[in-house]
Amino acid sequence: MQKIDFRTDILPLKDKLFRLALRITFDRAEAEDIVQETMIRVWNKRDEWDGLESVEAYCLTVARNLAIDRSEKKDSQTVELTPEAEQTPDASSPYDQLVNKERLKLVHRLVGELPEKQRLIMQLRDVEGKSYKEIAEALRLTEEQVKVNLFRARQKVKQKFMNIDGYGL
Repeated sequence: MQKIDFRTDILPLKDKLFRLALRITFDRAEAEDIVQETMIRVWNKRDEWDGLESVEAYCLTVARNLAIDRSEKKDSQTVELTPEAEQTPDASSPYDQLVNKERLKLVHRLVGELPEKQRLIMQLRDVEGKSYKEIAEALRLTEEQVKVNLFRARQKVKQKFMNIDGYGL
């Protein structure tokens, strides 16, 4: 087992932790506070680092739990996702660009309407690029549960998107 260093192993995770916290809380300031609190808590548990199988999974779990606790305290509701991926592809006309932008907003809204577990799993898998195993460790689920929830989340988004996009509802 290698020696874990805060600067090289844990500090670089701050962006991933921020995106996870932001996805749960939908509040940038709150997400920043959660990342800071996560770093403090992980630092205070530095005596236990050698016993960790994955320091990244541990950090993600701490951030997730903090974000959920804070969200429950604020009784927050789902808000539209931030338009980080709003770089529109090369469309041939302004109309096509508008259509693509509206479709992207629709997908963000549909993902935001998913149950929390499915939304988190989609975030970790499709945005963060985590493996099923890493997601299972971070969310304390089995890999099969992760796969099933991810499949169901994608199917819900796809079906609702097709219904709305096809009928203009």
